[in-house]
This record gives sequence, C-alpha cells and structure tokens, in this order.
Amino acid sequence: MDQNFFPEHKYITRAYIFIIFMMSLTGFGQMPIFKRYYIADIPGLGWLGKFFVTHYIHYIGAILLLALFAYCITAYFLIGRHAFRLTWSAYVRIILLSAITVTGVFRVLKNLPDMVFSPNFTMFIDISHLGFMMIFLLAVAVFFFMKTGWLMPNNNRL
Repeated sequence: MDQNFFPEHKYITRAYIFIIFMMSLTGFGQMPIFKRYYIADIPGLGWLGKFFVTHYIHYIGAILLLALFAYCITAYFLIGRHAFRLTWSAYVRIILLSAITVTGVFRVLKNLPDMVFSPNFTMFIDISHLGFMMIFLLAVAVFFFMKTGWLMPNNNRL
C-alpha cells in the first residue's frame, strides 16, 4: 500500500512481506527440495527438511495471512475507500491471492482424514496451488520494479 491511510501501515507492510516469505519458504519445503538439495544440512536450516515442521508453520502462516487480509479489507472498506482506490496491480494481486487461498483450502481439506479426492483432482489442486504461487511471486517482482502499489488517491471524492 503506497499511501498511509491508517497508522499501522508500516507494520502491516512488514508483516505482509514476512508472512509471504515464510509461506513461500515453507511451501517449497513441502516438496521436499531442501532435503534433496542438502539445503537442510546447512547449520540452522535443518528444520526446512522436516515435513511436519514446515507443514505446521505453513498452516500458522496461512492463519496469520487470512487475519491480515481480514484486517486490511475491513480497514479499506471502513476508512480508505473514500480517499483511495485500488490500482490495477492490486486487482491482479487480489485475484492471485484469492486463487492461492482457494486452492490452499482444498489442500487443507485433502489432508483431513475423512475427505477423499480423486487422484486427478488432487494433482490438479496441488499443481494449481504451486502455479498460482509462482505467478504471484513473478507478479510481485514485476510490480516492485514497476513501483506500482496497492492504492492510489481517489480523485472522484464527493
């Protein structure tokens, strides 16, 4: 978010970046590339090679990310939408984050003991979740270099 329409802007941005980083790190740790390529053997990074550790950290990150979404959406609709409007890059990020969230919910459901999905649907959800995340990370990098934020001043204020 470019403009500071609520005082916690600096902390929200830092929390968002940290949560996205940890979600990406633990998400890739689920595959298990860190153990396979001996990254988990580097001192201090052994936890990246432990599936259930990265799994639970990923779930905690998802909870924190959903809470952050709820806070930002509420703040925008209660305070910010009269003074600011979303940019086109914000809409792209929202669509990608929504797709990641929906596929993530299906992945959580897949892990429940009483839920059974077909192997093809499971593979579709897994690849979709990874694909949307890769597209999201690419989009974030592009938007960072283009210096496009989430918000812009609303010139049509009453």
